[in-house]
Amino acid sequence: MANSIWQQGRNDEARNSDCVIVLGAAVSGSSPSPVFEERLRHGISLVQSGRAPVLLLTGGVGEGNALAESEVGESYAQAAGVAPAMIFKETSSRTTRENLVEAKRVMNRHGLKTAVIVSDPLHLRRASAMAKGLGMNVVTSPTPTTRYRSLKTQIPFLLREVYFLHHYWIFRR
Repeated sequence: MANSIWQQGRNDEARNSDCVIVLGAAVSGSSPSPVFEERLRHGISLVQSGRAPVLLLTGGVGEGNALAESEVGESYAQAAGVAPAMIFKETSSRTTRENLVEAKRVMNRHGLKTAVIVSDPLHLRRASAMAKGLGMNVVTSPTPTTRYRSLKTQIPFLLREVYFLHHYWIFRR
């Protein structure tokens, strides 16, 4: 189990798709957290390199925040040169599964069939399983940098993902 999580995060499957889905992460005011910023940078680079014409941002309003994660991401992407017409977002999700349910709704509304999911390397196995469980046609692309660099920070994140992946398989949420 842990090995499949580890391997998924080491394998960049990015290919030409209808959109790049950036999974939400924490924000502080109008700024993305370091984790979210890395996800945004990578998603933006995939769109700007021509992998997809649309950047689909996920994430609602977290506790204590005024702005949705996706709204903060939208401002960040526009500042990085992504045209507003190339950015779709949903503003209601609070969990990985909700990110994907809402992303699928946005994709359906706009006739998008394929996606590249961007997140932290150790998060992608669960995100991929959830997306495929929703019937989404996705591949994954891990952020090339992560705040979880040392073994000391990677092991707790890996154990958390093992737990949540099992939870998903058992309860489908």
